[in-house]
Amino acid sequence: MTGTADEPLLEVRNLSVSFPARGRIIQAVRSVDFTLGRERLGIVGESGSGKSTTGRALLGLLGPPASVTADRIALQGKDLRTLSRREWRDIRGSRMAMIMQDPKYSLNPIMRVGHQIAEAYRLHRRASAAEARRRALAMLEAVQIRDPERVLDFYPHQLSGGMGQRVMIAMMLVAEPEILIADEATSALDVSVQNSVLAILDRLVAERGMGLIFISHNLAVVSSFCDRVLVMYGGKVMETLDARNLGAAKHPYTQALLASVPDLAHPRPQLSVVRRDPAWLA
Repeated sequence: MTGTADEPLLEVRNLSVSFPARGRIIQAVRSVDFTLGRERLGIVGESGSGKSTTGRALLGLLGPPASVTADRIALQGKDLRTLSRREWRDIRGSRMAMIMQDPKYSLNPIMRVGHQIAEAYRLHRRASAAEARRRALAMLEAVQIRDPERVLDFYPHQLSGGMGQRVMIAMMLVAEPEILIADEATSALDVSVQNSVLAILDRLVAERGMGLIFISHNLAVVSSFCDRVLVMYGGKVMETLDARNLGAAKHPYTQALLASVPDLAHPRPQLSVVRRDPAWLA
């Protein structure tokens, strides 16, 4: 581990991502700046706002034809922009990990759950098969899987949506990374399961002193779960604010997003429509 105690876990300066498309260049992420400490940082915005692309860029997952540029992407002082493929493999999972949106497409369908979690641990910790299996079992217990011994031998198709998401959390955290990126990790779950998964993430982040980047389109969840929020539109950060002050947002885009959310306590005959201003991307 590098860096000093008061240094942010992650520092991002002027991150941009573009893709070629039919003879023109699409700017998916535009000059994004932020730092991440040992906190829960939410990134919100509509579909296509650049949230997931930002997360994948931070993990070096965007290969050609994507063009990724930045003045600085540093993990506790270590510059990530010049890493080789081997160095990226060493960092992914061991120091930074990402929970994808749908476990059905992230878990290997022909490999048992326990083997997949143990494999992730062995890859980064050079452990024996027996130790890795014990660690996999402990992680399933940590994410509150009932009868973890039995679930170790399940295939992904035998898991419910909530169980699958918990297994993904276990797999991403088994090597004890310092930063976890959760990409719409609860969007496909019903409310009760969603709250349970959020509680697990909250507890694990607090216990391990991790930094969490929580990517979501759900403003209500982000405002109650996160510490700070980045609001993105068109690949650009519109504003950054404390999650508890989300309702007092100053930018018209954030205000429009909040106005478009249904409020059961104060029902309206018609929800507001987000009216976009080209000047926001100038």
